[in-house]
Amino acid sequence: MKKADAPLFRDPIHDGAADPVVIYNRNTRTHYMLYTNRRADVIEEGEMWIHGTDIGIAQSCDSGNSWEYIGICRGLEYESGRNTYWAPEVIFHEDVYHMYVSYVPGIPKDWNAPRYILHYTSENLIDWSFRNKLDLPSDRIIDACIFQKPDGVFRMWYKDERDHSHTHYADSRDLYNWTHIGCAIDDVPHEGVNVFEFGGRYWLITDCWNGQDVYFSDDLEHWTKQKTRILDKGGSRSDDNVIGNHADVVVCGERAYIFYFTHPERKRYDQVFETGERRTSIQAAELEIKDGILVCDRNKEITIELNNG
Repeated sequence: MKKADAPLFRDPIHDGAADPVVIYNRNTRTHYMLYTNRRADVIEEGEMWIHGTDIGIAQSCDSGNSWEYIGICRGLEYESGRNTYWAPEVIFHEDVYHMYVSYVPGIPKDWNAPRYILHYTSENLIDWSFRNKLDLPSDRIIDACIFQKPDGVFRMWYKDERDHSHTHYADSRDLYNWTHIGCAIDDVPHEGVNVFEFGGRYWLITDCWNGQDVYFSDDLEHWTKQKTRILDKGGSRSDDNVIGNHADVVVCGERAYIFYFTHPERKRYDQVFETGERRTSIQAAELEIKDGILVCDRNKEITIELNNG
């Protein structure tokens, strides 16, 4: 059987694919990857290259082992001019795809602009209709992650930069109206939260900019931090020699796959990068539970078998 490509995917437009989310497209019967399409190849002032981004789309016809670029999400224009869209979260519920995307007005040259989460719906994962801007008590929020609780309530976790870049959470019964509950994880600054159920336990991972911190829970309310991180040491595969950033986890029965991105040429972390250091690659690896600990051998060759659903 075919082994997963490494790197799994590189964006052919700007070479800046980041923040992936993977979902099955019931119309095409293929898997789609939506991602932040960073403009890694442009020369602009300050941090403008990481703004002004579209949401890119890649498609896999072989259960996730190879991916091809097919375009960008259409219909996201929220305000006039060129604006910024980051870190999509996509779920399927009652025959509709829902996307929650981080939105930054314009193309700022620094990190001080307001940031919000916008809600869109779609029937095909390509053409999107705006539904609402989430009414949450902060103007600096990004990186939504949604998981449906056993009682049917949807819970959203997200990064609140006004609160030291900690993870906050909100609940909704209809995916449109959200009630802020409080802070879920506040031990260290982080971003890119992802929550999933695997091996009879709930897991929460965050991008702490030195790999992924791991937390576990039995009730989605109280989280315990695992002593060891994942993706905190570079691997041996092509473009996988550095830490893994902002990840999505897809659980398929007894197997779980983590999709993340790397900066394979990055030599420093002061946010002043040469063009080559900006480029990114999407990678995939398998997660396992050993002695109650979530682990990831990113050097292991795998064949990905994503579910059709």
